Amino acid sequence: MARDLIDPRPPIPVVYRTDDRVAMQQMARDFAMNKVLPVANELDPVHGLIPDSMRKEMGELGFFGIMVPERYDGLGLGVFEYALITEELARAWMSVASIIARSGMAAGLDPTQRDKYMRLAAKGEWLGAFAMSEPDAGSDIASIRTRAEKTDGGWLLNGQKMWCTFADQSNGLLVVARATPYDPKNRHAGIRQFIVHKEPDTFPDGVTGNAIRKIGYHGWNTFELSFNDCFVPDDCLIGYEKAVTADDDGFKKTAAFMTTPRIHTAARAIGLARGALEDSIKYVQQREQFDRKIGDFQVIRFKIAQMASEIEVCRALMYQTAANADAGEKSDMQGAMVKFMASEMAERVTSEALQIHGGAGYTTDFPIERYWRDARLTKIFEGTSEIMQRIISDSLLPPSSLR
Repeated sequence: MARDLIDPRPPIPVVYRTDDRVAMQQMARDFAMNKVLPVANELDPVHGLIPDSMRKEMGELGFFGIMVPERYDGLGLGVFEYALITEELARAWMSVASIIARSGMAAGLDPTQRDKYMRLAAKGEWLGAFAMSEPDAGSDIASIRTRAEKTDGGWLLNGQKMWCTFADQSNGLLVVARATPYDPKNRHAGIRQFIVHKEPDTFPDGVTGNAIRKIGYHGWNTFELSFNDCFVPDDCLIGYEKAVTADDDGFKKTAAFMTTPRIHTAARAIGLARGALEDSIKYVQQREQFDRKIGDFQVIRFKIAQMASEIEVCRALMYQTAANADAGEKSDMQGAMVKFMASEMAERVTSEALQIHGGAGYTTDFPIERYWRDARLTKIFEGTSEIMQRIISDSLLPPSSLR
């Protein structure tokens, strides 16, 4: 008979704990475990899409409006609550934890468009897709080659984008492009952001897309996009009232935009690792070898101890970084640190969980392989682990001559 399980999910530390946060965490946990997890177990193995009904319910629960100001019908909360809910959703399905970020793109629009779309975004009825990476430009934003050429009444976008998740179902593509020719002596100059509005399940005129065959991150599609004279009106240039060069406005916006997504990725990584840990604790108290529960063997017990400790260390750093960001502290380095530490941890922990499950872990009958596949991605998107180490080291050491 299985022994009683100790809940491996410690409460929010007292220094950060409020009744509202505890209630919010429990609500997200109940939704994740009762609604998301069964759907993930069914659809992820067949590469099915997140159901529209689930997105609608998430909108009703306020998940898309966590950081949307109350004047736009959002919850008006901070990065801390955003990370708190993200961890709970990622424990069930990382893709569901990721889609809540798509409403935040409305906050980056210019005031007139923000007023139009923010209320829809708070309900999950306006969701964007971020088109930044290119075949030869990933973490190196300054290498972007997609061109924005001025024409009467607007701009023509030409170029290729990679890794644009949700491009097909989104309501808008936030495109990073060059409004001035590439200058190797000033690589940041002329980079701007444009919003390309569109209808869900279609691509706008001048845009075509091919779905990328991924090993994970199922539930939605990721695209390679081609822009061929895609027209966007003048007011779809973010900060259109500024000069075209605008002192590297687009580069700065894009780079500054990354801190919250990196905290979000840390929360996703922690959620994946926690799912692997919780499933492993349950499994080792049921699986028998040599006439004993495998949870009795010291090697397994120590694996569990190591996994739980690594998760808790990363969660503590995430809470601290999120709280600092909410307090207005500059958190670029800490955001890179928590993203780096949590994503590296998640790959180790989910791999160890698969080892604990043995051959069963290498099947699609258990969600462990999903956590493992998705954890591997957290080391790549929102800046690779290597780029995170670059950001951290550049914050602590004099600039390197190897540029």
